[in-house]
This record gives sequence, C-alpha cells and structure tokens, in this order.
Amino acid sequence: MPPVSVEAWAKVNLYLHVTGKRPDGFHLLDSLVVFAGIGDTLQVEEADDLSLSVDGPTAALLDGTDGNVVVAAAQALARAAHVPARALIHLTKRLPVAAGIGGGSADAAAALLALSRLWGVTLPPAQLHALALGLGADVPVCLRRRPTRMGGIGETLADVPPLPAAWLVLVNPMIGLSTPAVFQARQGCFRDPHPLETAPSDAGHLAALLARRGNDLTDAAISLVPDIAQVLHLLRSAPDCLLARMSGSGATCFGLFADEAQAAAAAAAISAIHGQWWCKSAPLLSAS
Repeated sequence: MPPVSVEAWAKVNLYLHVTGKRPDGFHLLDSLVVFAGIGDTLQVEEADDLSLSVDGPTAALLDGTDGNVVVAAAQALARAAHVPARALIHLTKRLPVAAGIGGGSADAAAALLALSRLWGVTLPPAQLHALALGLGADVPVCLRRRPTRMGGIGETLADVPPLPAAWLVLVNPMIGLSTPAVFQARQGCFRDPHPLETAPSDAGHLAALLARRGNDLTDAAISLVPDIAQVLHLLRSAPDCLLARMSGSGATCFGLFADEAQAAAAAAAISAIHGQWWCKSAPLLSAS
C-alpha cells in the first residue's frame, strides 16, 4: 500500500469555561473547539517494525512527549485491532509544543487515522473514541476534526451550528506552558456552560457571540507566563481584529479576522515586532 498522509490541524478553543471538578481532580469544561488550517503532517508507510522520525521547523522543541504519544497511539490501535504494530511513521512538526493548541493530541489523532487506513482496520466508533480518550483528553476532539462543543474532561462531543468563513492569527511567545500547572494556578468560581446555539451570520457576528464567553484559564496562564498579556494586547490592537483570546491553557492566543488579507497583515505586523515569536495566519476550518 502507498504511504498515507494526514494533516494534524491546530486545535483552537474559541471559548473555554471551567464548569466543575471531579473527585479525581480532573476539571470539567465547556468549550467550542475549532481547527485552523495550519498544523503538523504525519505520514505512515509499511515497514517490518514500528519506528518514528521527526523533522520540521519546531522539531527541535520536542522533548519526546509528542513522539511518545504518536508511538503510544500506534501501539494502542494495533492492540485494539489485533494487528502487528508495524509502520514507519514520519512527523513533520510545525506547531509549537505545550502551546494550548493540541499539537501532541492532534498528532496522536492523525496517527490513529493514518494507521487505520494503512492497516485496513475499522474500529467501532465507541471503541475508537475510548482509545483516543485514553491517550489524552484532547485526542477525541482532534480525531473529529471539525467544529465541536466539548464537555466533561473532553469525552463529551457534540455538533455546533454552522460557523461562517473566518481567519485566525495564532501567536505563541515560544514559552511552553504546562496544562496541570495552569489549572493548579487557577482561582475563582466555576462557570455555567454556555453553548453556542445560534448560527453566526458572519465573522463579526461570531465575534459578538464569543464576546459573551471567555477563557477561564487566562489569568492563571498570565500569572505563569506574563508575555501572554503582551500577545493579547498586540492582537487586540491589530486593525480589523474582531476578537482576541487565549486558546486552551495557553500560551498561544488567537485573533479572529473576517478575511485572509486582514489576517495576513496582522501576522506580518506582529512578526515584524517579535520575530522570535511563532506567528501564523490560517483559515478557520469549518468542516473535516
């Protein structure tokens, strides 16, 4: 069989509310997750054993975590499907790590998709969902690859109203941020879920609806990485930026724009000021 290639799109939390905490310490969330048209690429091909190679602009930032989750995904799928874990896996890394945009989770989900095709296996949806959740809380939504309302610790997924065409500018100050550390630093009350129930008519309407929501981890993340506040300031100051917010547990933040030219101009302006930051514009992907 020829090699199989799957894109691992960046995950963006347009809003994220912390709604509670389970007895085991895991927090409960309500979030609108979308994907941006930029990400890593995972390619798999037939081999006599299981191996992983990595290259790409941000490959040097890996500490082994992303690679380990890709290999873990391959091994878990092979066990579940009762097939030998044999594949040459190559990961081209473009997303920053520990960045709140699901890089490792997206890579793991891409591995499940690519290897399912390579090995010719089809797990029942419920079994594949459980397998993905065992790899990480964000892996199930990354496996879904389309705008989704995410609840629980990441296991409850639901469709959302159609989203309009829009562009995102993603900015990361190239400082890794531990998700457990952010949750530990978080203070304040829990918030009620606030699902998006109205289909936005355009990017401006989407921004207005999102403005009624927020990211409950922002203050905690800024307390650990103060540069996040500067990232948000620059995005909010960009001409034509409709909304700026942190994604996930940070430190990546996004600006929402109506079209490609506006987003590209904002990304270029921020890169001119902070060339050492990771700054990219990309379309909001409205379908898988």
